[in-house]
Amino acid sequence: MNSSTYPVTIGSQSVSLPLVALSDSLSLALLITVDMGVQFMGQAGEELAELLRPYDVDIVATVATMGIPVVIEVTKALGLDQYVILHKTPKIHLADAVSEPVRSITTNADQRLLFDRARTPDVAGKRVAIVDDVISTGASTGAALRLLRSVGADVVAIGTLVTEASLWRSALGEDASRVHALGSIPIFHPGDDGILVEDWLG
Repeated sequence: MNSSTYPVTIGSQSVSLPLVALSDSLSLALLITVDMGVQFMGQAGEELAELLRPYDVDIVATVATMGIPVVIEVTKALGLDQYVILHKTPKIHLADAVSEPVRSITTNADQRLLFDRARTPDVAGKRVAIVDDVISTGASTGAALRLLRSVGADVVAIGTLVTEASLWRSALGEDASRVHALGSIPIFHPGDDGILVEDWLG
């Protein structure tokens, strides 16, 4: 593969994602939800909501930042009003936040997920769906699961626009069966000739 983009089907929609090198040996097809436009995100949100609808969700949660357009559209499509955000950067209202360590493939640095303690009543004892843009290594999703469960949430489903390769399956263990995706993409490594080769295992 010598193109600078990778074609992917996300639900009923087809897009071309830019291929970006993270290192000499690893490239990713980059899905940037804040650049995808209102129409795309609205349609994707409706389709992801349909996958989650059978789980009778009370509230939807996501990890900032790229998950925010997803959680807004899924929440609207499910006919709900409230959603919760797990942040990765400190904010003034998060001084007393519940936190959980996380390391993301795209940032390659140790971070913490932060959840506003004042929002605990919105998820405690509730049926919660976690949604995100991409599930890759499963690190962010796993951290979100641990954090939400620590405050009493009953996480009944996980939704994503796309899964990336398959490392996330082993990382999430039994929770991998909760994942519902609109599409899937590989990661990429350069072959002997320098041309990128798809890797669906990761």
